[in-house]
Amino acid sequence: MTDEELKELVASLAIKSDRLDAQQRKTDEQMRKTNETLKSIGIQLGNMSRNQGDVAEEFFFNSLANDTHLGAIHFDDIAKNEHKRRGKTEEEYDIVMTNGNAIGIVEVKYKAHENDLKKLERKMQNFKTLFPWFENYKLYGAIASFHINDDAKEAALNQGFFVLQRSGDLIHTDAAENLLVL
Repeated sequence: MTDEELKELVASLAIKSDRLDAQQRKTDEQMRKTNETLKSIGIQLGNMSRNQGDVAEEFFFNSLANDTHLGAIHFDDIAKNEHKRRGKTEEEYDIVMTNGNAIGIVEVKYKAHENDLKKLERKMQNFKTLFPWFENYKLYGAIASFHINDDAKEAALNQGFFVLQRSGDLIHTDAAENLLVL
């Protein structure tokens, strides 16, 4: 290869390298834009999910405030979004209903699944630790949801929980014969 041919080859490679660098910059910019778009979509989906949960919580709170019963059990008071921490134990309760001798803990989900029952059970177990002044009260659990699949509903009833479902503008409550009382 002559010096002239070598110079032409080097010049050709330099041009190709410049083109490749330009293309890489374009690709990097497109990837940055794509990442921003994906991040925005993730935020929007998270907000939508939270909004659906807020809608469900508001619906069940308002419904239970108008009819303060879980099955045949009447409650005098209702509160929402009770957050409590005592030592290393911390929970947030969607809805808490009280009367002179019983507490109703209602876990609200837009769409309930069987794993939500574990969360309800944990919250019930922690309740009297977090609120020791209720230690002599009976404790009832309920899962409230706009949609609950049949397996989750059956599991909830088998565990002794109330199941609250939307029925138009009303709530339909199912209760197990073996209602769990802690």
